[in-house]
Amino acid sequence: MPAAAHARAENTGFAGQRVCVVPLPQVATALRRPATRQLTVVHAGYYRRAAGHTRERGKGTRDVIVILCIAGTGTVEVGGTSHPVGPLSYAVLPAFTPHTYRASADNPWTIWWVHLRGTGLGDLTRVLMRDGRPVTRVRSVGHAVALFDELLTLLERRLSPAHILASSGVAWQLLTRLAADGALPSEDSPLDRAIRYLEARVDGTVRVDDLAALVGLSTSHLTAQFRKATGGGPGAFHTGLKMARARTLLDTTTKTIGEIARAVGYTDALYFSRQFRRHHGISPSSYRAQAKG
Repeated sequence: MPAAAHARAENTGFAGQRVCVVPLPQVATALRRPATRQLTVVHAGYYRRAAGHTRERGKGTRDVIVILCIAGTGTVEVGGTSHPVGPLSYAVLPAFTPHTYRASADNPWTIWWVHLRGTGLGDLTRVLMRDGRPVTRVRSVGHAVALFDELLTLLERRLSPAHILASSGVAWQLLTRLAADGALPSEDSPLDRAIRYLEARVDGTVRVDDLAALVGLSTSHLTAQFRKATGGGPGAFHTGLKMARARTLLDTTTKTIGEIARAVGYTDALYFSRQFRRHHGISPSSYRAQAKG
């Protein structure tokens, strides 16, 4: 019997579709195992130009559903509110939440999708749904598509405990990749330009007012965007870049502490050492002396 016989399609009619469903007894077994109880794939698939694709679940489902749109458009409805879904975006539908989703009639979406269960999905779902929104745009979908393809290929090949375990690992990486990518600023947005400007000037000093003017935002607006995206203001972000560069130089060169301080924009080696200790809890010299690897 071919491996594909282990799978059954949720629906049919989409040219080139791929669907694999893990039998519920195997899902139940995986959810009892330590390595997969936090996240187990229930079923997953790929639909290309899915004209007429629609689902309406008045009571939701036990699964967390993640839909990645790579072309075309559609909508998801959660809590009575409709949210458009287009290319470079993903939708998250929490478990036990009434929802509807459908492809648009004039430009039906092409999507990868997965249904998941597990004890670790609550926190991860909240991270994926930034500000509680069910739909999030991402910068690119290449890595996520590769992970979806790997996940489906694993399940299509065989539904052994080892393959289910591997698919859980891939799914975890997929969700964290989407969460991380969704948190990044859009390419060439003011925040993206500000971040790239700071990254290019690790060896210098940049005033927040000047940076805000450069990217066309008020200082307060830019600071708010930085805090939302990075957890700190522009100054803290720039200092973090300097500390990362300092660690690299400490680990890979024989430069003196003073030389490293100047390489990351500090004219005063003692001030640099205080900053380094504040971030790492130890001095630059002690950090360099630590055994690593």
